[in-house]
Amino acid sequence: MSYDPFNTKIHTALSGSMRDYRVQTGPDLATRGDAFFAWQNNRRDNGLWPFSRSTEAGPGTVCKAADDRGNGIEGVNFASQDYLSMSSHPAIKETAIETIKVYGVHSAGSSALVGNTNLSVALERRLADVLQMEEAILYPTGWAAGYGIIKGLVRSSDHIVMDQLSHVCLQEGANAATRNIYQFRHLDVEHCREKLASIRARDTENGILVVTEGLFSMDSDTPDIIAMQELCNEYGARLVVDVAHDFGALGDGTGHIGLQNMLGKVDLVMGSFSKTFASNGGFVACRSRALKEYLRFYSPSATFSNALSPMQAAVVTKALDIIQSEEGRQLRQSLMDNVHLLRRTLTEQGFEYYGDPSAIVAVKMGSESLARLVSRRIPGLGLLSNLVEYPAVAKGAARFRMQVMAGHTPQNIHKAVGILREAVAAAREDLAEINAAPAKSASIAA
Repeated sequence: MSYDPFNTKIHTALSGSMRDYRVQTGPDLATRGDAFFAWQNNRRDNGLWPFSRSTEAGPGTVCKAADDRGNGIEGVNFASQDYLSMSSHPAIKETAIETIKVYGVHSAGSSALVGNTNLSVALERRLADVLQMEEAILYPTGWAAGYGIIKGLVRSSDHIVMDQLSHVCLQEGANAATRNIYQFRHLDVEHCREKLASIRARDTENGILVVTEGLFSMDSDTPDIIAMQELCNEYGARLVVDVAHDFGALGDGTGHIGLQNMLGKVDLVMGSFSKTFASNGGFVACRSRALKEYLRFYSPSATFSNALSPMQAAVVTKALDIIQSEEGRQLRQSLMDNVHLLRRTLTEQGFEYYGDPSAIVAVKMGSESLARLVSRRIPGLGLLSNLVEYPAVAKGAARFRMQVMAGHTPQNIHKAVGILREAVAAAREDLAEINAAPAKSASIAA
């Protein structure tokens, strides 16, 4: 685990970010990845590339995995998004197996053609009813739903006003739809009002889409959805709320929209199945059949992509059955008990974290260099947790996003925090030695 502090490559591996390599120029497109790969590989050679890992038997609370060089890792798993531990639920697995026996494994078509099944049609109706909306339409992934709702509705003369921390799928959809994009400060309703007032003062002819999330996944915080919808009503805008991280997992299973008594009152609800429902896929719920059909044929990620597989539709439906049952209530209670225990244990050990109680407990590290050194140590100590660094979050605000599951035990939680404490202490010593190395080197040369 030791470093050679005089090795200049370790200093390079602790500096820079992925943003430095996003824009590459030159006539040969095939070489665009060279500079990034050299930086990435230097981090990899120094044990500081914690991404692109693979599990061997699914995202259990304790699991075996491998890094992207094939080196084995085993430990308590706080890196997977399986909030209610549905991926290993016996009824979910049985549903998948039985559905494949009847329907096969593939939808074999777009939902605009013959990619639907009676399972997906029933799931759309079920989702609309749960959210108290008129209609819902399925998408092949959550990303496709976020991108597709914006690209499907917004045209070049329209406007988009979005929380500055909105998910990349929403930002990319906005960038593809119009140049008229305005970001407001995170959760700042009055700043959003300023943007809307400015737009309507000069343009009363075109549409405005306001974009926010039910639960922001990097900070574990939520907007005032009531105030946001009232603001949209005032300025003739439409609101879309991305509920990927809270739908199914919080409150009575309807997430923050339900907790704020806004079921059926939000213009558009977009979500993903990949966090709580044991499946890929996404959806958009809306208030009219006309809008649903418009999205089916003008939202490119719905029209020009194969639909959810029959197995996925059946799995999501079974997950929704469980979520709405007494078992689902107990799973959500277990999840929140674990969340509170993790937050309390982190506090007792001197750690700070972001946001409000949810399945996302983002533990503050601060500097990217310290966080990378911690990421190098925790797998060997028996912990899987995801490093989040700039540009995914602000520079100097690196963190470990610990993703809690209903199936975690108190022992899992105490072990994870103990490992994190040990890794941070050792990483601070590493960093002090590395930072002192240039001064030592200069003294030796003198």
